Amino acid sequence: MAQRALIVGGGIGGMSTAISLRKQGIEVDLIDLDPQWRVYGAGITITGATLRAFKALGILDAVMAQAYTGEGIQICDVNGHPLHRVPTPVAAGSDTPGCGGIMRPILHKILSALTLELGTQVRLGLTVDAIDSDAHGVSVKLSNGEAARYDLLVGADGVFSRVRTLLFPDAPRPQYTGQCIWRIVAPRPASIERRHFFLGGPAKVGLTPVSSTEMYMFYLETTPKRAPLPESELPRELHRLLDGYGGILSEIREGLGAHSQVVLRPLEGFLLPRPWQKGRAILIGDAAHPTTPQLASGAGLAVEDGLVLAEEVARASDVETAFDCFMKRRYERCRLVVENSLEIGRLEQLRAPPEAQTRIVKESLEVLAQPV
Repeated sequence: MAQRALIVGGGIGGMSTAISLRKQGIEVDLIDLDPQWRVYGAGITITGATLRAFKALGILDAVMAQAYTGEGIQICDVNGHPLHRVPTPVAAGSDTPGCGGIMRPILHKILSALTLELGTQVRLGLTVDAIDSDAHGVSVKLSNGEAARYDLLVGADGVFSRVRTLLFPDAPRPQYTGQCIWRIVAPRPASIERRHFFLGGPAKVGLTPVSSTEMYMFYLETTPKRAPLPESELPRELHRLLDGYGGILSEIREGLGAHSQVVLRPLEGFLLPRPWQKGRAILIGDAAHPTTPQLASGAGLAVEDGLVLAEEVARASDVETAFDCFMKRRYERCRLVVENSLEIGRLEQLRAPPEAQTRIVKESLEVLAQPV
């Protein structure tokens, strides 16, 4: 059994893996390139499968105390008139809600507190500059010049993974999908009891509650890849994009101003071909299967990766066998999320009928509700 692991990347996947490995008695070093271990972005949507993974990780109660959880996705037209509701199924016998939403900084705080509490050695401002994996372990050179050796290495360093480049220099690179996502946090009125999609306009717009008092709005813009905009210009541009939407979206639009904190990101994704491992080093999360947010499953897949990897490392006689078993359990599930998310994004860009878009969402959520 492995005794010592290095995790590169202190995001959701890296921390989930650290927590899971520590519960198996494995010593864990976690390094992250950001000296302040910060988190960016607004809120994130949580599926029922993600909430189930949070329960297995031991953080569900803390999440539910500070986030939103509920059921269903309300589909509306551009003026907010209800069309139909998409169910958010859970596995048979599960006692977790079907969906939810949480602010990224809150989730980071919950995960980082447990990561440290369980004894993970966290070092910041570091990444890896070299990896040499053999039959007995992994030797690494860190960006500060230090050398170290571990029984296994986990690359959880995101969509532009340094570990992926070192292990697989010829791997495909993330590709821009043709959409940018705009996000903003807004006060949550009592009328927003669940997630909402507004379809039929020039772009897909959504609302996700993230607490009892807040929600976040996203706007999926179809556009050639944008050059970075100054933060001061983002509210005015989002105000322009929301022209023609009624109901609560019109209210959010009119509330935009210099005080508004708008986040704009290009959507990029791809699925790394198998294998995701090389010797005793393996990739997880966005380093292996970065997905667009159409199925709200990127964070959930990363948590599941950490849980499954720790299970297989604990039960296997050697690291290579554990990695092989991990791939058998994870590849098809991650492939489904990446490919279906990209397909939903393609339909959004074509302005396909709402039924065509939501059908894939419904079918995908039914698959994800099944046990991992």
